[in-house]
Amino acid sequence: MDSENVQKKSNRIALIASEHTFSQYPVFLKHLLIGLADESIPAALVCPQRCNVESLVIGAVEIIRYPVLELPFAGYFNNKLLLEQLMKFKPTILHCLCESQAEETKYLAESLNLPYVLMVNSLHKHFSISSSAGKNLPISHVHCKKIITPMASITSNYTKTYPHYADIVQQVNHGTFTTVKTSCFSQTANYITIVMAYPASYCENIENIFNSIRHLKIDGYEFMIFLISSDSLHPRLSFFTKRSVFPAAVSKTENQLWKLLNALDLARFVTMVPSKITWRKVLASGDIFIYPCPCYVFNSILLEAMSVGTAIAAAPGGVDDLIIADETAVIFDNFDEPGIMQTLRKLIVRPEFARQIAKNAQQYVKRNHSVSNMIAQILQIYNEAGS
Repeated sequence: MDSENVQKKSNRIALIASEHTFSQYPVFLKHLLIGLADESIPAALVCPQRCNVESLVIGAVEIIRYPVLELPFAGYFNNKLLLEQLMKFKPTILHCLCESQAEETKYLAESLNLPYVLMVNSLHKHFSISSSAGKNLPISHVHCKKIITPMASITSNYTKTYPHYADIVQQVNHGTFTTVKTSCFSQTANYITIVMAYPASYCENIENIFNSIRHLKIDGYEFMIFLISSDSLHPRLSFFTKRSVFPAAVSKTENQLWKLLNALDLARFVTMVPSKITWRKVLASGDIFIYPCPCYVFNSILLEAMSVGTAIAAAPGGVDDLIIADETAVIFDNFDEPGIMQTLRKLIVRPEFARQIAKNAQQYVKRNHSVSNMIAQILQIYNEAGS
């Protein structure tokens, strides 16, 4: 890691994660844990019982499960056990990785008298949904030392909404690695591979996407389609346990999607990617990645799709900093079915153009989303928070 300019301090970091962190930001979390290990900084990961920690393939990090009991009104007992485990670990800084854990992190920071760093990954109207109060994000004026955002649009949105926090907001782009080769249209197969992320809550605009693909198929184009669940568009929490309830929403959406795909005679060409499969590997096999509707949180699947060299077709809006028309992506109006079909056809009939879009996106990721820069900035934030 390029962290020569980061002054080393005896920090001990407790990372407060959620199921949302594991489902949407596994690459970021893995890089962060590796970065801390490379700098010999002790780390503890506080995460729900259901999180698949083993999938991160991480080194020496202490795992603290929270909540221990997913039962109504067990909050006091769960908090008591969590505080005891954290006091044994003796953290110097807390790092809240998800807005849904903001209230819990605030409570821990006040109880342990520790500074903390808060990550805000979505625009105001969406992160307010995930706060336990259902209104604004709970923040300690005394203990919160830095608010980290991953995109300029989120930074701007947050500072405009909460100008009194503007001086502690810092943008740190999520980092990832780019592949050497560009994925799209690199095979000589007679079919086109499409990868698409779909939201947890069924979006009627998806029908326009599949209707367009159906018409292209009628025109003689052959497709393989992989669908990846993206639960980041509509975060919701259980009232009693504060555990995310995405799985049920995703299951309902899958049922609706299968009904649509069967009606359009596309079901036999579609594969739903199981949650246990690393979706970066699926992205690397794609020719085209479809970003079907505006997303109001930072979507790491789009970043990873760019990094492996797929051609991006996207509906702009929300947190769309990565989408630059005819440079890093081709764009479409998700309400305009003929326009969607024309956009996809443009990539299919002009594979060299598609490959250039993919290469541009990879270069953009290399310039703006390096892992070493991300780790160096976060370590510097820890040092400043602990001073």
